[in-house]
Amino acid sequence: MNKIAFLVSLFFVFALVAENKVSESQAKWHKKYVKQKNIPKLEDTKLNTDKEPDLSSGFVDLYNKKDLSGWVPKGGTCKFEAKGDVILGTCVKGSPSTYLSTEKEYSNFIFTCDIKWIVDGNTGVMFRAKSKKGKKVKEEVYGPQAEMEGLKQGRGWSGGIYGQACGGYFYPLWLDAHKDARAALKKDDYNRITIKAEGNNVKTWINGIPASNWDTEEYMKGFFGLQIHSGSKGTVEFKNIKVKELN
Repeated sequence: MNKIAFLVSLFFVFALVAENKVSESQAKWHKKYVKQKNIPKLEDTKLNTDKEPDLSSGFVDLYNKKDLSGWVPKGGTCKFEAKGDVILGTCVKGSPSTYLSTEKEYSNFIFTCDIKWIVDGNTGVMFRAKSKKGKKVKEEVYGPQAEMEGLKQGRGWSGGIYGQACGGYFYPLWLDAHKDARAALKKDDYNRITIKAEGNNVKTWINGIPASNWDTEEYMKGFFGLQIHSGSKGTVEFKNIKVKELN
């Protein structure tokens, strides 16, 4: 290897190290979650550098704008209503987290929807999700979730991937390289989450900004679920809910 080639390769090594550094603003979250079962090693975190998929054609609407046909609530007793263009989810105090789930399961797909917080509260979209008999609820939902955590938390992990009831975060957005994704959420407006799952790889985008890049061999097929988190309050609108299945 000549001197120039060596210096170029050294530059890329240093650039990769810098990208895989925890941001100063995320230090407390790193300390809190670093020992969770699912947390990836910093050096093993893959970055999503892809452009958001084209969302203009080939998609099927998952909500008919009339009723909740094709969907079923799982988990708790939080409320979901068909309200014209939107599905409205409302937290019920004392209820466990509740997931309005598709009756159909999906494997390889591009999924997208728009989410708006009317009353701030944690939410998200389960994908390739499963359910089982629960201890505290009749049917417990588990698996990967594209996190949409709202604004009040202030850490900016919407678009990250959480392992619901299966070991915590698969993909937190705490690196310097995730700063654009952490800043992508819009206040008092709809925010678009896009998920592409193909084979063992899953990528996410928040308002078109690349967020997660996660590999799995375990969660390969399952249902979608719109989450309303347990708590004392939270009201969320979901619209433009659609999917494009991939071969």
